[in-house]
Amino acid sequence: MARFVLVHGAFHGAWCWEPLAAELSGTYGHAVTTFDLPGSGDDTTPVAEVTLDAYAQRICDALADEPEPVVLVGHSMGGVAVTQAAARCPEQVARLVYVAAFLPGDGQSLVDLTKLPEGAGDMVQENMGVEGEPPVGTMPAEAAREAFYAKCSPQQADRAIERLRPQALAPFVTPVELGDGGDGPPRAYVVSNEDRALPTTLQRRLVADNPDLDVVELDADHSPFLSATNELAAALDRFATPRE
Repeated sequence: MARFVLVHGAFHGAWCWEPLAAELSGTYGHAVTTFDLPGSGDDTTPVAEVTLDAYAQRICDALADEPEPVVLVGHSMGGVAVTQAAARCPEQVARLVYVAAFLPGDGQSLVDLTKLPEGAGDMVQENMGVEGEPPVGTMPAEAAREAFYAKCSPQQADRAIERLRPQALAPFVTPVELGDGGDGPPRAYVVSNEDRALPTTLQRRLVADNPDLDVVELDADHSPFLSATNELAAALDRFATPRE
């Protein structure tokens, strides 16, 4: 048995992991922890306090409650959050897994990665509305359906869209600070090959730029925890190995 901590992406909350968490625990016998990042899901953190630093601290606090190092999984924007957290509390991470996620290097932000040539066609950047100060982003329902849930059933997409929340944008523009953390934990990447939110071409660029990754590719949209639950659970089970 392994221990998984699953970190959601932008606009989402811990709710998005429910089917996957059930599969990982029920079929494979793993322990699974999920939680809302600050300002996401049911969390009421004011938008002015929603920062990449707050994300990393929330993750490290959750890891401190675990009895042993975990497989830390980040989806989409959650890839930036887990990267920063793992640099801060590396002793609590047995493996890092990126699921259709941004994988920044030291000094890179999420926005930096979207500006790479392979980021063209990002439906989030193309459709997101921005308002307020500090700014928050919102995704129109139909754009979210196509960007996030293109291979989900209509019922799955409807339920998910109802639970999306505005997203504070400060974590998008803040570069990660990795410091001198050595080699860090083993890392893996799950590519979604029909992703319209984080273009598959960009995911493959991130994989190519990080040759240490163990890689699995799924026939999935941006939300494989919904559209390819069993396949994603099997991939994560494969990565549930002791720290090297």
